[in-house]
Amino acid sequence: MIDVTLANFETEVIEASQHTPVLVDFWAPWCGPCKVIGPLLEKIEAAYAGRFKLVKIDTEQEQQLAGAFGIKSIPTCVLMVNGQPVDGFMGALPEGQINAFLDKHLPAPEVLEAAEEEADALQALAAGDVQGALDKLHHAVQTDPENDDARFDLVKLLLELDRDDEAKVAFAPVIAKSMAVRRLDSLNRWMKARDAQDGVADPQAHATDLQTRIAANKRDFDSRFALAQLLLAHNQFVPAMDALLEILMRDKAWNEDLARKTYIAILDIIEPPKPKVAEGQVPPEDPTVATYRRRLSSVVLS
Repeated sequence: MIDVTLANFETEVIEASQHTPVLVDFWAPWCGPCKVIGPLLEKIEAAYAGRFKLVKIDTEQEQQLAGAFGIKSIPTCVLMVNGQPVDGFMGALPEGQINAFLDKHLPAPEVLEAAEEEADALQALAAGDVQGALDKLHHAVQTDPENDDARFDLVKLLLELDRDDEAKVAFAPVIAKSMAVRRLDSLNRWMKARDAQDGVADPQAHATDLQTRIAANKRDFDSRFALAQLLLAHNQFVPAMDALLEILMRDKAWNEDLARKTYIAILDIIEPPKPKVAEGQVPPEDPTVATYRRRLSSVVLS
């Protein structure tokens, strides 16, 4: 349990709660019930193994902080999330009631485990350990099936490795909600583009044929889109976006925004994970993603 004062309140409570929920125990040395709940809270914090952080504020010494929270009675506990109080309780509650209070607000252990596995997988991938990354992503999705970020990373990696059948199996549980979750929809569009090329015996000859048709008719959007799909299927993402831009420059809403939606899907696919930066800083954007986002905005807003 960390003693918090006005001097370290910003760091230990406000900033810390941006990443991990913080339970603030307002107490005083003369308070009998405080002496009961203090050790109990420490025991619970240890049992929850990092799911929340426990701090205490001496209301006698830190009257300004106590006043800011409107503390009228002690012990009072306030749960902080993302820099804001979200709930609290007063009095020396029994352990079961405190656990129930915390469980309403804290992420489940499997959610935290899956998020950690996903982060470890991305580090493994950056270090060149592809199999290690796959194993960790599989474990993350199995641990928390609702972790769409881990599932996105898993399916994307499988597709990059040309393991399409495995990718479809991994994607199957979220097909129903892919229309409502943009990054999942982006994966679906990529898989459909790859499926559409199954019957193409000679991709290079097919591309040449499509380019001949486009040269004969600049507004042959079906051929332009087919070329973009062919390029997307073979992971030629930048040329695919260039082909889609040619459609958008001539008809922004062509085929119910199909070109724009596919373009955005490619941006989702090629965007690398954001690197960790210090609190308050904005992570740098991938130069290719940044360039093609600007080009899309320029065309759509022109």
